[in-house]
Amino acid sequence: MAEETIFSKIIRREIPSDIVYQDDMVTAFRDIAPQAPTHILIIPNILLPTVNDVKPEHEQVLGHMIITAAKIAEQEGIAENGYRLVVNCNRHGGQEVYHIHMHLLGGKVLGPMLSH
Repeated sequence: MAEETIFSKIIRREIPSDIVYQDDMVTAFRDIAPQAPTHILIIPNILLPTVNDVKPEHEQVLGHMIITAAKIAEQEGIAENGYRLVVNCNRHGGQEVYHIHMHLLGGKVLGPMLSH
């Protein structure tokens, strides 16, 4: 069984965070160290440590994360100009919290995906 993370406590509202959206499947909140004017994390309410742990039964919640990202982008006023969705996996992928999460980034031109 995967261990709980700080995100588990955010989902249960046990620690303060700027939650912008929550339903029975996902929770979305502003990143505490934003990398763009809009930087929101969208997480499933179930604990999935990494993309490597995803199974076919998680398809609905992962699809719901993307639908939620589009709704939030519209609400944040960044949908028309565009935004980036990023999911990191494990250490080399840049994952820091082992509860799968999608970064919604926008509000400016974001530039290239990776630097050399």
